[in-house]
Amino acid sequence: MGISPKEFEQLQSRVSKAKRGAAPPLAAPASARVHEVILGVDPSLRGTGFGVIRIAKPQPTTLAHGTILCPAGWERSRCLAKIYESLRDVIRQHQPTVCIVEGLFFAQNLQTALIMGEARGAALVAMAEAGLEIYEVAPRKVKQAIVGYGAAQKIAVAKMVQRMLQLADLPEPDAADALALALTHVQSASRFSLAAPKRV
Repeated sequence: MGISPKEFEQLQSRVSKAKRGAAPPLAAPASARVHEVILGVDPSLRGTGFGVIRIAKPQPTTLAHGTILCPAGWERSRCLAKIYESLRDVIRQHQPTVCIVEGLFFAQNLQTALIMGEARGAALVAMAEAGLEIYEVAPRKVKQAIVGYGAAQKIAVAKMVQRMLQLADLPEPDAADALALALTHVQSASRFSLAAPKRV
């Protein structure tokens, strides 16, 4: 079925009016944001690892990494406060926009699982308070992404992180795991992945 020239002009007029009156495009969803500074956190009551990297070419650069240590004699509540306060300071100093935290794992001991959950909660509060996007990645997926083997030892992860970030010294185990989390996020954001990190 054809249309007359007059009908075509009327159609064009309606389309152009609709475009002029159209609502502005929606902002890109948070998940589509490009992040330049990434924080990785490996929570633990006595030794929470953290690592901050900046996306750069040809490889990411390390801004900071370390371990938040709490002596064995400290009460759990004091440790949780230190984890929160230390991560808050790291976030304020380096201004990351996204954080990757190690996902939950199945602990053989219920008490251990509860303590790990508390440490993770303290870390999550610091991230959420700063308005960061938060994702979690399972430990096996991190090892798979960094070393190529889901059951890799901590030393293998640390050596690969040192190589990927061209660090002069081997990072401490917990800090290496945190840096590995951040690097895993960089890899997942730079290519199509069926195993996307889970938003927390």
